[in-house]
Amino acid sequence: MKKVSLLMLLCFVTITSKAQDIDALLAAGVEDAERFANDYLAPGTNGLMHSMNANWFNTAVAKPLGGFEISVIVNAASVKDENKMFNLNTDDYQNVSFETGPSSQMVASVLGENDPAVFVEVEYDDPIFGNQTERIELPSGIGEGSGNLLPTAFLQGALGLGKGIEIKGRFVPKIETDDVSLSMYGGGLQVEFTNWLPADKLLPVAVSGLVAYTHIDAAYDLTESSGIDGNDQSIENNTNTWLFQLIASTKLPVINFYGGLGYIKGTSESDLLGTYIVTNGPVSSDPIVDPFSISSDVAAVRGTIGTKLKLGFFRLNAEYHVSEFDSFSVGVNFGFR
Repeated sequence: MKKVSLLMLLCFVTITSKAQDIDALLAAGVEDAERFANDYLAPGTNGLMHSMNANWFNTAVAKPLGGFEISVIVNAASVKDENKMFNLNTDDYQNVSFETGPSSQMVASVLGENDPAVFVEVEYDDPIFGNQTERIELPSGIGEGSGNLLPTAFLQGALGLGKGIEIKGRFVPKIETDDVSLSMYGGGLQVEFTNWLPADKLLPVAVSGLVAYTHIDAAYDLTESSGIDGNDQSIENNTNTWLFQLIASTKLPVINFYGGLGYIKGTSESDLLGTYIVTNGPVSSDPIVDPFSISSDVAAVRGTIGTKLKLGFFRLNAEYHVSEFDSFSVGVNFGFR
């Protein structure tokens, strides 16, 4: 079970460990740092929301009363080039300007990399020397370090309640390291519409609908890694998503094919917490407490195609999703009926 959790932990650590570099921009003021953090992190959190919603189903056929399936599932959302950069226009900032070049430039998001490095000049008011300027390097992201993939993994269970109704649950048990904590859970309801038809046993395909909810709580302790004086520094993330899916599948004894059209709706909220004291030589600013909260949203249609192999109690399925973040998934399933 712990190994199943490691992929999600790795993905969250990879993104949040890059996010810690944002605190250097607090020298430009909270509003400027918040604006940059929102644009910088959004592609990463949005990609994770797509990844965590793969493989909620592997057939449109609802399990009969008492039928069950236990699954180990691994997902990955693919990172496109357009997700690796965003347009930073310093005209929208109060105290930030590029060291060279125009006021509007493409810079790395948390999924990209600045090559060569990009520097900005941050203006601030020194209580002794007046208006001052500091040179800061913008943070790069994970670049090619993740293989252009955002993985998630979890355990999942499904139980048939009869009359074409099936309930599902998935979770990642809470895991903690010195710097990171993570937990995830979700639940779903699948209803097979064709089960209610008189000719259900004669139809070559099944059609069903699915509604599923997923929640993630995660935190990253910045106290040791932050470059700014202070205490209790951390990033906390709260992510909630809904999936609405229409599913169709064949009804063959061994190999089946399934597909569908779905809609993902979700919000990821990240809070930069703790006390931050921006210093420049012997001069320190007033403490900044819990600087800001940022959020990103997804609202996307997706198409799904997949296949499932059934050999007695053992089942294996693979699927691919086309959406704002394309994703693929593999599931190893053990079931009865």
